[in-house]
Amino acid sequence: MSCTIGTGRTEPCKDSVGGLTKVYFGDFDIFEVSDVTYASDSDEITAITSTGTLYQYDLKGTSTFDQTITASRENGTVFYDQILTLQFHKLDKATHDELAVIAVGRPKVFVEDNNGNIFLAGLEFGMDVNGGTIATGAAMGDLSGYTLTLQGMEKKPANFYNGTLATDFTVSTTQINP
Repeated sequence: MSCTIGTGRTEPCKDSVGGLTKVYFGDFDIFEVSDVTYASDSDEITAITSTGTLYQYDLKGTSTFDQTITASRENGTVFYDQILTLQFHKLDKATHDELAVIAVGRPKVFVEDNNGNIFLAGLEFGMDVNGGTIATGAAMGDLSGYTLTLQGMEKKPANFYNGTLATDFTVSTTQINP
């Protein structure tokens, strides 16, 4: 791998917004890294060979996806710490049960933001639930629902995905409707 810088970057237009709109969970073994096709000039994923199922979760409000670059000159290492914090409103038995299954797994997660970008988090090693809450709140306006924090540690940042989820996977739109 070359360590030579190959391009610059101009100041972009102010035409993007923050926030997430959906996440899609897939079991860890939904596909292997070798099943991924990349664009010829970047790490952007253009297709994935899979027969697996993704489970769509709609988001609203305070969910976030952050990636921290962790590098050590002394050790000659760099990795990307992917943190996905999700908030689901309203407590119900079905969500309770599904989040318990996600908590013990190591899913691969597609994250869709409010700009229409889709990222694949946990591509090689999966994501682990490392915290969360089930809360009833104290005041009438407090959250009665769930927060879930997932962490992935990968060799590269989460890839942009430029394929079609509905073509590459079976996307389950059967959702819990509390």
